Amino acid sequence: MFSKNKKETTQEKTNSRNIIGKGTKIIGDFISQGDFRIDGTLEGTLKTDGRVIIGKDGFIKGNIECANADVEGKFSGDFFVSNTLTAKTTANIAGNVNVGQICTEPGATFNATCNMKGAVKELTKEVNDKKINQKTA
Repeated sequence: MFSKNKKETTQEKTNSRNIIGKGTKIIGDFISQGDFRIDGTLEGTLKTDGRVIIGKDGFIKGNIECANADVEGKFSGDFFVSNTLTAKTTANIAGNVNVGQICTEPGATFNATCNMKGAVKELTKEVNDKKINQKTA
């Protein structure tokens, strides 16, 4: 009985969505397990295990750490996305970006230094495989 209620409470926290509405400006740092949608302005740091959505009118200046991100608005700073970053047609991204995967639609502006974690692992494996093959030959 008690474990069932505990599971539901944990699930509710993870599935929660936080919204910063259009016309709202917030300066500060946020830590959350849920998703974030920003249609206003955020200056600071945002850390979440969920998805970050920057709406068409949204702007973030600072640092983001998240699992997934969809950007339609503007971002400037350091962006750490453990899974997939999607830059929509109206996106404007500047700064440093570290991702697992990236998807950029035509028309998106991407003026950033980008590091892709998955590609580094694959490249390292290929280099190590070549070294092993050279030693055995």
